Amino acid sequence: MTETEFLDLAESTLDRIEQAFDRLNDEDVIDVECKRSGNVLEIEFIDNGSKIIVNSQAPLQEMWVAARSGGYHYKRVGDEWRNTRDDSELFTSLSRYAGEQGGAQVTLA
Repeated sequence: MTETEFLDLAESTLDRIEQAFDRLNDEDVIDVECKRSGNVLEIEFIDNGSKIIVNSQAPLQEMWVAARSGGYHYKRVGDEWRNTRDDSELFTSLSRYAGEQGGAQVTLA
């Protein structure tokens, strides 16, 4: 994948994550506030102040996630972002991290 293709894909992935969290917030599933600065998306859990940070790393063509449970790297495999260590899928993992930090059952689609 070219750098331009990666940047477009990373941008659309960050948009999709932000929209999913905004929808969950609007539906009163979880109380979060999303802030975006370039290639960095900060998801703050209002009740406890914890955060999940998602950002793209163009030189490595990866998406990085920092959550309370640790730091994770995701590479594109086919049509999905897969964890470079355990092969878990990005949105499934984000659902778990958000549930852990936000105290509610969360499913990101």
